[in-house]
Amino acid sequence: MQTPSSLNQLNHAEKDALILMQQDQITNLEETVKQLQGRLNMSSRNSSKPPSSDGLNKPAPKSLRVAGQKPTGGQIGHTGSTLTKSATPDKIVIHGVPELCQACQKQLPLAYVAETRQVFDLPEVKCEVTEHQTMQAVCSCGRVHTGEFPAGVNAAVQYGPRANASMVHLNENHAIPLQRTAMLMEDFFGLPVCEATVIKAAIKGAEILQPTVNAIGQAAVSSAVLNADETGVRVDKKPHWLHVLATEKMTWIGSHPKRGREAFEALALLQQFRGVLVHDGFLPYKALNCLHALCNQHHLRELTYLLEEQKQAWAGDMIELLTHANHLDNLNCADGKTPDYSSENYQTEVRDLRDLYEAILAQALTDNPVAPPTGKRGRTKQSKATNLIVRLHDYGDDVWRFMTHAGVPFTNNLAEQAVRMPKVKQKVSGCFRKPEGAKTYCVIRSYCATMHKQGANIFESLVAAFKGSTPQPNFG
Repeated sequence: MQTPSSLNQLNHAEKDALILMQQDQITNLEETVKQLQGRLNMSSRNSSKPPSSDGLNKPAPKSLRVAGQKPTGGQIGHTGSTLTKSATPDKIVIHGVPELCQACQKQLPLAYVAETRQVFDLPEVKCEVTEHQTMQAVCSCGRVHTGEFPAGVNAAVQYGPRANASMVHLNENHAIPLQRTAMLMEDFFGLPVCEATVIKAAIKGAEILQPTVNAIGQAAVSSAVLNADETGVRVDKKPHWLHVLATEKMTWIGSHPKRGREAFEALALLQQFRGVLVHDGFLPYKALNCLHALCNQHHLRELTYLLEEQKQAWAGDMIELLTHANHLDNLNCADGKTPDYSSENYQTEVRDLRDLYEAILAQALTDNPVAPPTGKRGRTKQSKATNLIVRLHDYGDDVWRFMTHAGVPFTNNLAEQAVRMPKVKQKVSGCFRKPEGAKTYCVIRSYCATMHKQGANIFESLVAAFKGSTPQPNFG
């Protein structure tokens, strides 16, 4: 650091050089402070950070929807789910009137139903123990005849299909911890079980459901449009990844120690896919031999950050353009209609939107030019805005795939929704102790999520599976 006495020894040229150097340092420090402040202002609303990272200072909710597009309250056509009276009540309790009039003491005529009120409640549920006895008889010729136990009754004492299904449904599908699952089994049904019993039920359930889940995976990669995502978990104290494939009717989940190409090859599903793959831009997906569609919700969050934190006006224009295009696509697909993507009017509409898209990016690149090479090894570091602009330009066709191909969604929400319950499971348990536990969870969750999407009763489906006749989803 220069001292006042040493500064007096410098000539004018050296002082000017020192001032320029200090100005450069101040500029660099200001840019560093700006970047760090931007990181502090990142949240799940304006970046890809998960909501759990927001902490207690969660940002105020702010929708990207334009005010006035929809009225408040229930929307037209929404059926609602208000409790309504049943036409066939299970029990009727009659509350009669006295035989004599309380005023004149005369005999009352025949009473009629004046009003009805219904109470919806649950019957008392208790554990039912069924003892199977095999009979035996000895013929006079000496031949011994013994009855046979029914299929599935293999031990002197065991749990039945409904008990096993209850434990699997609570622990694996709804992420209730082992100890609490055991407590609920005793509280609800008077059936005391230990944690090891819950684990055994899950393992047995996964073995039964594995063929069906394999079929779900094959059906998923045979679809025209597929959503994919991945999320990190800890297995045996090591980082692993849960890989998700989702369609409107099916969900498949698998686990692997790796996130990218090695996992895709080991799980052996995505290499078979030839349709449109919707994802968040993770680079290994781009190596797959299929068409790609990028999740525009990620783009909207990044654009929101640039608009609010860096005050870049072009980001607001891009947000308005993408949301408008999504609104038009939703209108075209309303009432189950499939828009005619080959019609001249539709193609003209898409071309006009793409031209405006390219114009916004051109202006954005003028405001945020690409930094020239520094001469050092590796890629030259670019600003957050420049990286997004280049990505939107280079992968423009993937950004707009939702407007050019039938059934392609605007976002990757299907896959992101599929990873929510696995994240809840991770928060509850912390980790999977063994890879087998992660595999068991993936199989059961894949089946339950698929049956839920198709409107089936998950519990009854699990009961039927433990009885030996697994209900199959619609693979079409």
